[in-house]
Amino acid sequence: MTDRHQTDSRQLLGRLREVMAEEATGQTRLDQITQLIACEMNTEVCSIYLFRDSETLELCATEGLKAEAVHQTRMRLGEGLVGRVARTGKAVNTADAPKEHGFRYMPETGEEIYSSFAGFPIQRLGEKLGVLVVQSKTARQYSEEEVYALEVVAMVLAEMTELGVFVGEGAALSARHKNPVAFRGATGQEGTAEGHVWLHEPRVVVTNPIADDPVRETERLREAVDSLRVSVDQMLEGVAGADAEHREVLEAYRMFANSRGWLKRMEEDIAVGLSAEAAVEKEQSIARARMETASDSYLRERLHDLDDLSNRLLRILTGQGKETGAEMPVDPILVARNIGPAELLDYGRLLRGVVLEEGSVGSHAAIVARSLAIPLVIHAERITTEALNGDPIIVDGDAGVVHLRPEDTIVTAFRDKIAMREEAQERYASIRDTPAVTPCGRRIALTMNAGLMADLPSLEGSGAEGVGLFRTELQFLIRNKMPTRTELAALYSRVLDSAGGRRVVFRTLDIGSDKVLSYMKPTDEPNPALGWRAIRVGLDKPGVMRMQLQALIRAAKGRPLTVMFPFVAQYDEYRAALAEVDKAMDRERILGHPLPESLEVGAMLETPSLAFAPTQFFRDVDFLSIGGNDLKQFFFAADRENERVRRRYDTLNVSFLTFLENIVERCRETGTPLSFCGEDAGRPVEAICLAAIGLDALSMRPASIGPVKSLLIRTNLAELREVIHKAREEGHQSVRPAVMEWLKTQG
Repeated sequence: MTDRHQTDSRQLLGRLREVMAEEATGQTRLDQITQLIACEMNTEVCSIYLFRDSETLELCATEGLKAEAVHQTRMRLGEGLVGRVARTGKAVNTADAPKEHGFRYMPETGEEIYSSFAGFPIQRLGEKLGVLVVQSKTARQYSEEEVYALEVVAMVLAEMTELGVFVGEGAALSARHKNPVAFRGATGQEGTAEGHVWLHEPRVVVTNPIADDPVRETERLREAVDSLRVSVDQMLEGVAGADAEHREVLEAYRMFANSRGWLKRMEEDIAVGLSAEAAVEKEQSIARARMETASDSYLRERLHDLDDLSNRLLRILTGQGKETGAEMPVDPILVARNIGPAELLDYGRLLRGVVLEEGSVGSHAAIVARSLAIPLVIHAERITTEALNGDPIIVDGDAGVVHLRPEDTIVTAFRDKIAMREEAQERYASIRDTPAVTPCGRRIALTMNAGLMADLPSLEGSGAEGVGLFRTELQFLIRNKMPTRTELAALYSRVLDSAGGRRVVFRTLDIGSDKVLSYMKPTDEPNPALGWRAIRVGLDKPGVMRMQLQALIRAAKGRPLTVMFPFVAQYDEYRAALAEVDKAMDRERILGHPLPESLEVGAMLETPSLAFAPTQFFRDVDFLSIGGNDLKQFFFAADRENERVRRRYDTLNVSFLTFLENIVERCRETGTPLSFCGEDAGRPVEAICLAAIGLDALSMRPASIGPVKSLLIRTNLAELREVIHKAREEGHQSVRPAVMEWLKTQG
């Protein structure tokens, strides 16, 4: 770009800043901006379209089109050339608009006399805000210099929109970050919480998008980049012994931080009148737009690295971020795009709830949220762009809904719901020490799921009879290197100490699928849920399995020990795992370490194939635990991470219950102890149905034991079994309607 064009662009931005400095309503500012741009760019039309909602654009100001079309002309996202620019986030520059793909003529605007069209997305860090358009009668494409200047102006308009300068009487926009907003996501962990937003990565607000001293801004940028490079070098020095993949990520950081092209582009942005912060955001927005359209996973990851580095650079430039001393509210609800298990554990029980834009029901964060007994909503799209630290927020983990800055009626309704839940908890506390014995005389063992030492206090408070599932992978997931045998033995020993003699079922390392260790080479699999995971990893990498088994044996210190292998698909896998247990026992005996007083070795039945294993398998295994979450997704061929299908199939489906009954019958014939572990075990209606078809042990999150026990001790399982069988004989797809109707008759 020539010095003359840089000067012209600087003058345009300088005049734009003067307009912003004047006292005026939001609409007046918009009108002045379109007039200014049309004049400075020597074009007949300049229009600004802004989003009214996520799918609708509205003409909010124009110079050149019919004035009466303002606030009347609207179009859907993707409709016409304007909608195309908004949807794709890419500029359109054409000399003959009517011949352009997707063109739509808006007769009320009077635009039929204009041939050329150039449209530019008004967007901030991937957030679509609107479209800036220039048009002229002459059939021409706008020059490279003009396009660049208009891209810079569009970026500045996005910053001004974020700052709320277009808000006011007659304006197109209502105040940002002020109105109530509801986000419909998915349930990661049930429960309800009210509190105030605490952003894991606080938004960086650029208050000075335009600067009049490019020399000073360039100096500020270079100083910040130098500081960034030093911090990246320090990170690399801190992981000198880390694995190649971890270092590869940081090396990519270093590559971008030292990229002359990146720095040069930002310096060019400053030369035309942007501040250092705005220049960083402009390049970051371009990277975000590329991320959305990139099909290559490697490229997406590298663009994500650049996005993260840009955030770091913005925090250095603005002084905003975690290190600014902002105080966490007393009732924090964490809001983030995503978060790792170690970071979530750092917050610990301070949090009332968690809301993520990404995440999954089986993610590390979801597992930790369950351990901390805090509600979690995932897939709350765009909440990090809307929420500000301190905003009031309500999380409904039961429905997967988040209310940001909720209205009074919503607050009242949720407080009533929370009060009812607390009242119910008091009722459950009164039966904490009462065995779960049904009116028909069946005794159901209720145990809890755990994965952290922080879970163990719930053993006493919940009334659980033991730990039906202790997830050992969490100790591997929250570290950046493999834990040692000694560290694991100490942890497992503390778990047994805390259990106070109650049975603890330790599930061996269940990694793979969505649980990937940062220090283990990832495997690129088309369907990881059906891939190299759990016992398959353990048998292929026996060193890790042996180390964990030895740690468990040493932790027992002569006490009873119960071990369970996950994701067993066939008898041979169990026999191979059992052989590893025998080897570990022999080694510990030779080393002179005390052996467990008794040893139970079981398997999780999570694959339909294991239900049809040879009878000898059922005789050999000491116990079986049905892993309901995985088994259900494989039975129905419905990915539990896919919201389109995971709620489509009911646990109380007749086919699934019949399948479970067959497992119950096989275990009864061989005298094999059987339990059910998973989310459905903690849902009272599902729990009583599982008990009715013959399951005598259920393992669930601690908070579910009270509600499940409360319903069990009031339910005649023999009568419920008849209701289930009758619904099946009558050809119903699910027994749920019949069960719910029967429960109503029981009061």
